[in-house]
Amino acid sequence: MTHGPTRRRFLGAAATALGVSVAGCNVFDGNGTPPDGRTDAPGSDAGTSDAALPESVALETLVSGLDAPLDIRFSPDADRRYVAEQQGLVHVHESGGLRAEPLLDLRETVDFGGEKGLLGIELHPDFAETRRLFVRYSSPRREGTPSNYSHTFVLAEFEVREDGRRVRADSERTVLEIPQPQGNHNAGDLAFGPDGYLYVAVGDGGAGGDQGRGHVDDWYDGVAGGNGQDVTENLLGSILRLDVDAGGRGDYEVPDDNPLVGREGLDEQFAWGLRNPYRMSFDGAELFVGDVGQSRYEEINLVTAGGNYGWNVREGAHCYEADECPTETPPDVRGSEALVDPIVEYPHSDAAVGGISVIGGYVYRGSAVEGLGGAYVFGDLQANGRLFVATRPDEGRTWPTRAVSLASDADERLQRVLSFGRDGDGEVYVLGLGSEGGAVHRLVAAE
Repeated sequence: MTHGPTRRRFLGAAATALGVSVAGCNVFDGNGTPPDGRTDAPGSDAGTSDAALPESVALETLVSGLDAPLDIRFSPDADRRYVAEQQGLVHVHESGGLRAEPLLDLRETVDFGGEKGLLGIELHPDFAETRRLFVRYSSPRREGTPSNYSHTFVLAEFEVREDGRRVRADSERTVLEIPQPQGNHNAGDLAFGPDGYLYVAVGDGGAGGDQGRGHVDDWYDGVAGGNGQDVTENLLGSILRLDVDAGGRGDYEVPDDNPLVGREGLDEQFAWGLRNPYRMSFDGAELFVGDVGQSRYEEINLVTAGGNYGWNVREGAHCYEADECPTETPPDVRGSEALVDPIVEYPHSDAAVGGISVIGGYVYRGSAVEGLGGAYVFGDLQANGRLFVATRPDEGRTWPTRAVSLASDADERLQRVLSFGRDGDGEVYVLGLGSEGGAVHRLVAAE
């Protein structure tokens, strides 16, 4: 299926669906895949001991004085990092520091404020040859977005010049647009998988509790599904999977093995039942998605093709509104499809592993911090002097998780966690706000 028919069909359907806060020598390729081509989960990670984890980690600050850094990517052919800021800038950071001239300036294009803005960037897996940069941003309402909607979700691509320091003028091509009913729950992350396809995180449309009702209203005794459970009327509350190498620039096709191809539903959908999948990452073939919760629980999901992660019937592994809630869809909704529990869940509280908004991270594959290898490092918007580390269990779905403290003055330099990244050596970076403004830090061993 080509991009043109897909977009026209979606915009027509979406119009009928519903009249910075967020509520990455073992060299990897651009997708985070180990050099031996392995795409399965590394077996040596199974049962990683919680006791081997460090008690604390330190931060090495690379960039400071920014406003709201939300994403970072690493050039595969140079000592160069691209840092995206929510207001619409993509900076170039090299060994000499932050360049004065940005790679890309979208400030006159982006609808910025609250959870809107430039929310994600990604480099094509063959960036060294293709120079293709993908961006996800909020735009003022475009044609096809209803007048009572907040804005338009835009996925676009640009061509970067050979020197890697500027995009080519007038090179923007729109890949996908999605009408956004509200200004929040915009998700925004992008990631190429080891299969070469682009995965796109889309929130549930905003407001509170998932305002969409669609055709799955009142599943059981008043339990409603919302946009997160609706795979036919819109692409909200989902992870999309697109083949952006088909056709010309600014075009896409749907992979033939997407789970809804040939079935009822929109073919771009890869997984659904998500609220605000703000940050996601691949480790080999495993896709980790941090889904920001509503009122009680935050969660990390291990996402697979056709997976339904429960929102808004469930929040984490719990009922969202009803006293009792189903663990699967009704028989007439995709044949009693299971609602998949997260691998990590934590409450809205001041517990050691607690917080207000989960920020998904990366599996650590570096060498700078002993004991972190194979562990999933993530955080909460409200840092409180710590990050979180989850380790693969010997059995069962739930990953044991504990807090790792920030050493020295790192708790002052990182007061709000906004995002994570991982470079070609498997080292993990954390982006956030603190005493030095918006900053990019690399995790290093505590002294």
